[in-house]
Amino acid sequence: MLKNLNHLTLAASDISRSLQFYVEILGFIPHAQWDQGAYLSLGQLWLCLSKDSVDTKRDYTHYAFTIGIQDFTDFILKLRQAGVVEWKENRSEGESVYFLDPDGHKLEAHCGDLQSRLQACRQNPYQGMKFF
Repeated sequence: MLKNLNHLTLAASDISRSLQFYVEILGFIPHAQWDQGAYLSLGQLWLCLSKDSVDTKRDYTHYAFTIGIQDFTDFILKLRQAGVVEWKENRSEGESVYFLDPDGHKLEAHCGDLQSRLQACRQNPYQGMKFF
């Protein structure tokens, strides 16, 4: 049986540029870099950057990271000072900022977790929502 997310691999057109973004802007810890990729971590997340051409989609698929409310305002300021593009405005529970990495991968920094989202949804459920 599956137990957890093992790692996330993102295509990167320029490994050095993406490594710099994930380390200097987002605070990932670098572990290894080679011509075709890099390994980084953030908490328990293992991220692999893999050299490849990037085919960004126009759907809602994105990757969300947890951020403490005490760090949220400073984080947004850091993103904006770095010229990072925001792709969506937050309309859901908890503070969130939606932004793009250098290759256009859709990312989010979110204050909250599954329990806070479910609690908000119990108070104001989405259309057709049922709980298990």
